[in-house]
Amino acid sequence: MNILLLYPEFPDTFWSFKHALKFVRKKASLPPLGLITVAAMLPPSWERRLVDLNVRPLRDNDIFWADLVFVSAMAVQQDSARQVITRCKSAGIPVVAGGPLFTTGYEAFPDVDYFVLNEAELTLPHFLADLQDGVPQRYYTATEFPDLSLTPAPEWGLLDLNKYASMAIQFSRGCPYRCDFCNVTTLFGHKIRTKTSERIIAELDGLRERHWQDSIFFVDDNFIAHRSYLKKELLPALIEWRRSNKVTNKFYTECSINLADDDELMELMVNAGFNQVFIGIETPEDAALQACGKQHNTSRNMLDNVHRIQHAGIEVQGGFIVGFDSDTPSIFQKQIDFIQKSGIVTAMVGILQALPGTKLYERLSSEGRLLPHSSGDNADSNTNIIPTMDPELLRKGYREMMNQLYAPKYYYQRIRTLLKEYQAPKLNGRFRMSQFMAFMRSTVILGVIGRERFQYWKMLTWTIINRQQALPLAVTLAIYGHHFRKVCALHLKERPTAAS
Repeated sequence: MNILLLYPEFPDTFWSFKHALKFVRKKASLPPLGLITVAAMLPPSWERRLVDLNVRPLRDNDIFWADLVFVSAMAVQQDSARQVITRCKSAGIPVVAGGPLFTTGYEAFPDVDYFVLNEAELTLPHFLADLQDGVPQRYYTATEFPDLSLTPAPEWGLLDLNKYASMAIQFSRGCPYRCDFCNVTTLFGHKIRTKTSERIIAELDGLRERHWQDSIFFVDDNFIAHRSYLKKELLPALIEWRRSNKVTNKFYTECSINLADDDELMELMVNAGFNQVFIGIETPEDAALQACGKQHNTSRNMLDNVHRIQHAGIEVQGGFIVGFDSDTPSIFQKQIDFIQKSGIVTAMVGILQALPGTKLYERLSSEGRLLPHSSGDNADSNTNIIPTMDPELLRKGYREMMNQLYAPKYYYQRIRTLLKEYQAPKLNGRFRMSQFMAFMRSTVILGVIGRERFQYWKMLTWTIINRQQALPLAVTLAIYGHHFRKVCALHLKERPTAAS
């Protein structure tokens, strides 16, 4: 049987990095980890072909080659998912769908033949058995959560690694917290399930054998949730793996703000190769944090926490939200002030959205405050919530906040703030060839053509004088800023403020 694995295209969003990828001649920031893992669960005799629409177009001969099409997607990919499903159905090829988009919203896709929902380790074997017996059902679901020892290593061979800026692996699933707007626990539960350190090293070896030397994303929703295992097992194993193989890959991941409370853990992470974390900070307002169930962010000096993590040698990327019920028009300036003082250069600020399956969705549905459609992109100035703040005031405040945060004047100020705090003992100031080429392109696109050229050269000069080893990071962040301004211009429909 011929199996076509399809990964729909990401629109031009904050996290797509489409405009930044051009500087390093890559097509996509990350591979479809879920699909290449599912591929490893299929019968060995089946032929597999992966088409990542972020890397190359879907051709008719791909569709006609297939006996069965597997589609996996997130909510933000829904438009592209509909298009590829329609094409496959028009060609008469049955479609199997799974992943977050379909697990929480399969009703919106009537053309899909078979839904393999929740976690594939539990539901896919039942589908495959029924398919073999000629009696496939339309829906396969599970209420339990699988042991990750059932998860095979991804089939890296399906990827054209040269098209990606970063690779991805998964150590754990689940999150112990109960944030009412987050669907992670809906999909993966509260109990933390982990792979063994031996399994992680084996997956990393699979990438090393394919000569992958760039960054690797640990896609865990809260990497530090199983802290004792990290300290005793995984991080020491990663440190030894790097040492014995002379590995230079850098790792990045997602975690909670209480990383700042543990100096030992931060030191181990840095020594293991982690140089970046994404943290859901959400808001500096304790009332909003309490109301949404994010108590672990309250009763702490979050600004100091961010600086502690940066000072340990880990760049902090941050997620922020406006539009909580307790928010007043003053929230926009409070968010700006916190982000600027923190030196969080990559600050993803979105308007609150209610995702299906979350407590927030259930509450607002009961209150009659849900709108019919969510784009899945909380940084496009839209929301599916009827807010307590005047909706037009919320949108206007959001647009003005984003235009200020990503205006070159303020953006380059944050780079300098970060570099003043970011004092890792072993910063790597050497450019790889791809980084050097990106730097050369940036000198033209940002330093000559770009309207930010004054701030660009001022920041680079300061970095060379004061933080020379951090120059590759400074250049990378400058390129990110180019992407973020493009996305703001696309979604916010307003020109940046005069402060630019």
